[in-house]
Amino acid sequence: MTIGVIGLGYVGLITAVGFASLGNKVIGVDVEKAKIDKINRSEPPIYENGLKEKLKEVNPNLTATTDMSALKNCEIIFICVGTPSRKDGSIDLSYVKKSAEDISEIIRKSDAYRVIVVKSTVVPGTTESLIPILEKSGKKLGKDFGLAMTPEFLREGSALEDFFNPDRIVIGAYDDKSKEAVSKLFKGFGQNKFYTKLKTAEMIKYASNSFLATKISFINEIGNVCKKLDIDTYEVAKGMGMDKRIGREFLNCGIGFGGSCFPKDVRALIAKAEELDEDPKLLKEVMALNDRQPLKKVNLLKKHIPDLKGKTIGVLGLAFKADTDDIRESRAIPIVDALLREGAIIKAHDPQAEENFRKLFPQIAYSSPEEVLNSDAVLILTNWKSFENLNYKGKLVLDGRRVLKAKEADKYEGICW
Repeated sequence: MTIGVIGLGYVGLITAVGFASLGNKVIGVDVEKAKIDKINRSEPPIYENGLKEKLKEVNPNLTATTDMSALKNCEIIFICVGTPSRKDGSIDLSYVKKSAEDISEIIRKSDAYRVIVVKSTVVPGTTESLIPILEKSGKKLGKDFGLAMTPEFLREGSALEDFFNPDRIVIGAYDDKSKEAVSKLFKGFGQNKFYTKLKTAEMIKYASNSFLATKISFINEIGNVCKKLDIDTYEVAKGMGMDKRIGREFLNCGIGFGGSCFPKDVRALIAKAEELDEDPKLLKEVMALNDRQPLKKVNLLKKHIPDLKGKTIGVLGLAFKADTDDIRESRAIPIVDALLREGAIIKAHDPQAEENFRKLFPQIAYSSPEEVLNSDAVLILTNWKSFENLNYKGKLVLDGRRVLKAKEADKYEGICW
């Protein structure tokens, strides 16, 4: 099958590489020339486990270009462009709509049937709103082209594994013909496929991420209470997780959630609910608690060092989670910002995210983990496996991610355990 992918960001690139590795011919389109050149040289523009090797492996089947007309012979075209947040939390759909306009021009010039699949995370009703744009081509949906929505559920750090071994595949389709075409593409991905309507598929993505974010904020709130009662929150989470109705995943308390999905998606769902004259109080508090949580780290530090001016603070971990170089909504950002406002001197280390973090904070020192440990206090903000191999003896360590080896420090304290 010949597949087109518009947008070679995180989701688009993994989608393109995944389908190319299955023997499909994939053409990826993106506006960033530098990114295109890297992909065509089999150099990943982002860090992701196994991506470098996969890019080399699929080189014959994957072509990247800035030319939208290259998609003219594609049987299925995925829209994987970004949906950035506006100031009010709602998402900017301009890239999605521009993609639909470009596709409309492609299908206008061809009589071949193809299916357009939205994979970008979009609020319910978005895919349906593209129908008038696509039909400006003079072609009719259901007759000349198909339309579907398949949300992505990729975890950064294990995205390729998730692509090939998904928990479920949700396929929202306009009609049976669209459904059959997308089903054919996902043949061999297991039996756990759920077929539904376009709007329902869109909502499943938002509801899923909002629920997981809620679990994290919930256990952080429990953790804040447990800390004052001298209770190990991780023991509480273990006991809770034994209940199959609750489950243990996403009950790791700490400094909160970040990344490109949870914060953006919860805010977008809040904005959509308010647009519908609903007041999603629970989701609002999920975000409010997540905004407060990292600053508790600074307050905890000031309990040990009341005046931070001129003090050297070591920071281990800058990415929003381990196994990625993504710093979007990283909890390290508000913490580092607060420390700088207090006049602290910062030495930081991250195995992959330093280059990205440097763009936001060029004024701090980026050092080896050993140099970072040589500070007045050390804050652990990401749970990289390599941090389990460091020597924390003789140090003051304030842990935000439950790195067990750090308990060997002379003074150790967790943020909410």
